[in-house]
Amino acid sequence: MVKDSSSVSSSSSLSSPDEESDLHNLLEESDSQIDQFRVSDAAAEQRPTFDVESLRSRLRRNLKLNLTKKQSIVIFLPIVIILIYLSTDFSNYFSVRVPDSVFRSNTLTGRAHESDLQALYLLRKQESDLFSIWNHTLSNLSTIEDVKSAVFRQISLNRQIQNALLSPHKTGNVEIGGSSDVYFAGGSCRKVDQKLNGRKTIQWKPRPDKFLFAICLSGQMSNHLICLEKHMFFAALLKRVLVIPSHRFDYHYSRIIDIDRINTCLGRNVVVSFEEFWKKDKNRKKHHHVHINRFICYFSKPEPCYVDKEHITKLKALGITIGGKLDTPWEEDIASPSNKTAEEVETNFRSDDDLIAIGDVFYANVEREWVMQPGGPVAHKCRTLIEPNRLILLTAQRFIQTFLGKNYIALHFRRHGFLKFCNAKNPSCFYPIPQAANCITRLIEKVEAPVIYLSTDAAESETGLLQSLLILNGKTVPLVKRPARDSAEKWDALLYRHGLEGDPQVEAMLDKTICAMSSVFVGASGSTFTEDILRLRKDWGTASECDEYLCANEHPNFVADPE
Repeated sequence: MVKDSSSVSSSSSLSSPDEESDLHNLLEESDSQIDQFRVSDAAAEQRPTFDVESLRSRLRRNLKLNLTKKQSIVIFLPIVIILIYLSTDFSNYFSVRVPDSVFRSNTLTGRAHESDLQALYLLRKQESDLFSIWNHTLSNLSTIEDVKSAVFRQISLNRQIQNALLSPHKTGNVEIGGSSDVYFAGGSCRKVDQKLNGRKTIQWKPRPDKFLFAICLSGQMSNHLICLEKHMFFAALLKRVLVIPSHRFDYHYSRIIDIDRINTCLGRNVVVSFEEFWKKDKNRKKHHHVHINRFICYFSKPEPCYVDKEHITKLKALGITIGGKLDTPWEEDIASPSNKTAEEVETNFRSDDDLIAIGDVFYANVEREWVMQPGGPVAHKCRTLIEPNRLILLTAQRFIQTFLGKNYIALHFRRHGFLKFCNAKNPSCFYPIPQAANCITRLIEKVEAPVIYLSTDAAESETGLLQSLLILNGKTVPLVKRPARDSAEKWDALLYRHGLEGDPQVEAMLDKTICAMSSVFVGASGSTFTEDILRLRKDWGTASECDEYLCANEHPNFVADPE
């Protein structure tokens, strides 16, 4: 054993230089291979490829899951697909861009085809209208105004045809004008020249101690205002101060008109309220009542003065006594009033009594040409003597600024109680709604107004039908009524602040004012509400050549039998 070991050690010692050299080379080679494996492992970790086997082994070690290769693919492949989908934009690979000219040409072709059909329809309508005008002219002696109106309608229709043909070629909101713009710049509805310089008037210079007590009893507020204006004429003829009735006997005039303004327009005291007269009357201070020395009736039939026992009772309740009996200077019937002159009134109603009363003069027909003049028969420096007070006037202006604008048609569409009233006339003045809508539409086309103000007592069912039928060139022309009070709206704030809101007479006067300020007014024949609006338009200079009664040149196409 010793021998063996010694022999080995001796042999090792003999070969040690060579073996050490070989061992050194072997270690260097091994180290280089290890370094190569480390570099390759690091590069493998940096590569973005998904190593299922590596991931499976890691999960097995970390989560202690024993997954097969197929199971790993089923679990992780959808995740890979979702990540790829979220990180890639496929729209550029599958989108197809169609030139805009394709759609533009199709749209333009459709518009052109539609405009051609519309123009053809309008041309046929114009042909029919021209034949109608031709036949009407041959069979009737038409007035120049009728011819002018018909020609203007054809010019308007021709302009619609031009617009229809050119509409596919318009861009933006460009309006297509024509040569007719030069000739009809002011439209076909010009303001009426009232010729104020040729007025025939009378000076109202009353004796300060002589008074006329106005009696107005027939009808509603419009009738009373017309009656009051005639009383002013009588007071001027008789040289008396006019006493405005108390609201306990008549309407509350001070809420509707400005009484003091009348004195300002005349430059002297010509009217006085009953309350002021009560304070100043010397006889009242002595006898504690107002005494009417003479009560003169303008009409003798159907009953004197149109006064009944109820009104006499109201006068006595005011502290008014009447001397003597009611007398009449002539035989005059309300049903057929005769024409009277200013001289006849002066002669038959002259009196030296301090206070006289005349009633009712609403139906009186005295110097009609004087009374119907713009501004009335009395000389003054205002546009008119009886007009809405300042609060109502400003409220009307604010409503127009809020809802209507400068160019609008006003329509007084009287319906309540009008069916029986109109059918008692021949011809009737009560029109079926479709027929009324046709008349209004023709006027809209002539005026070219975008909106209509509606003053009416009609039911919602009637106004709704009327609105549905007011269509011009495919567009509905809106009917505007005064809305109910809304605190968010401020156009009626003046009436609200002064306690005038909700007063039916104030609201009626507001309606009149809005109608009187319109571009064109359409009224109801036989209505004093309409007549008072026409009076204001005449006095204010707002009357138009196109103002008319509803369907003025037509009879109702259907009239019910009498009861």
